[in-house]
Order: sequence, then C-alpha cells, then structure tokens
Amino acid sequence: MSDDVKHILVLTTCPGSISAKKIAQDLVTDKLAACVNVVPGVQSFFSWVGKVDTANEHMLVIKTTLDCYNALEAKIKKIHPYELPEIIAVPIETGLSGYLDWITKNSNKS
Repeated sequence: MSDDVKHILVLTTCPGSISAKKIAQDLVTDKLAACVNVVPGVQSFFSWVGKVDTANEHMLVIKTTLDCYNALEAKIKKIHPYELPEIIAVPIETGLSGYLDWITKNSNKS
C-alpha cells in the first residue's frame, strides 16, 4: 500500500452471527478496530477443495488503521472458525477528516 495510506477497511466473512459478533466485539474491545459492521445475509460462492461450494455468511466491514493490521490479522486468524478465513485489506484513500481521526483515536494496537 501507498505510504500515504493510514486507514483501511478489512473484510472478512463468518459462517454465522455468533462468530461474527465474537470477532467484532474482540476487535473493538482490543482497540484493533474503531468500528465493525456485521452485514448478515451474504451469499458466497467459492472454489474449495476442487469444487464450487456455497455458504450463507455474515460479512464484517472493519474500520482500522494500517498500523493495526498485523495484530488485527493475527487476532482474526486465532479466533476465526474457518481453516482459511478471508482477510482482505482495502486502503481508504480519502474520507471525512473527523471520521478518519476518530478511527485513528479508537484503533490503537498498543
């Protein structure tokens, strides 16, 4: 990512509301994310073990800083029920400055 990127969205999917809520709660409690949106009703189609599969999932949209990414990824991998969880970071190139400041203040890996 560009050196200018300070804020990111991280996306992951979960098999149900219990795991989604657990991950969301832990990330915010541990200050690895300022906010996590849990979006239910995501229908996923994917290739797994040589076949096309499908699942109803919950999408987590995680707002955090690039500085928190490694710790956030490690936390998700530790508590996620999937063998290979989706963890994708997307740079936030611009946004409302007050909101981005809020993300910074509430995402703090230390």
